[in-house]
Amino acid sequence: MDPISTALSLGEKLLGFIPNPAEKAKAELEMKSALLTAMVEESRGQSETNKVEAAHQSIFVAGWRPAIGWVCAFGFGWTFLLHPLLSWFMYVSGVTTPLPEIDHGILLELTMGMLGMGALRSFDKWKGKAK
Repeated sequence: MDPISTALSLGEKLLGFIPNPAEKAKAELEMKSALLTAMVEESRGQSETNKVEAAHQSIFVAGWRPAIGWVCAFGFGWTFLLHPLLSWFMYVSGVTTPLPEIDHGILLELTMGMLGMGALRSFDKWKGKAK
């Protein structure tokens, strides 16, 4: 369970101890507002870290995200293009050696995480908050 779901679940359990419906609704609103504020602050902190990393002179600091992006692109190229074509070619040629396979579930999870950050950046641009 992710931290947000855990916090909401715990908060809902604690809200169950408030008997007055009006006070309970007020406390629930305050809890969700505080959680949202914490999430926004965490996102801002990560965004600042990303900016500092991207501006760094060393390729080992600034280049790790693009490197992972290229690894993911190669992995998808291998999984969905090269592996099937080479397997077919090898089968037609009579070669029986199996080709290595990539666990595309993990690859997809990594790529979606990276694209999710890209989507947040697109949202910033859409709201006019990007340079």
